[in-house]
Amino acid sequence: MPRKMNEEEGFSCPVGSFFADMEKVFGKKSKFFEHMGRSQAEFLKAVRSLIDEKIEGLEKKGKAGAGRKRTKIKVE
Repeated sequence: MPRKMNEEEGFSCPVGSFFADMEKVFGKKSKFFEHMGRSQAEFLKAVRSLIDEKIEGLEKKGKAGAGRKRTKIKVE
């Protein structure tokens, strides 16, 4: 998961660096990583709920526009 700094990009992910440092200090068997492992699923579920809401909004928007008629306007 930790990503090494790419010389071309000139930066690294601060969150990835944080977790890499935590792993070095405490190891993967620590309580910290147990909690983080369980929270991963909850985080992904939260993202999924946002995506589902956006899909529902787009579908409703599409259905609302389907019933409208178009009017041809002649331009001189």
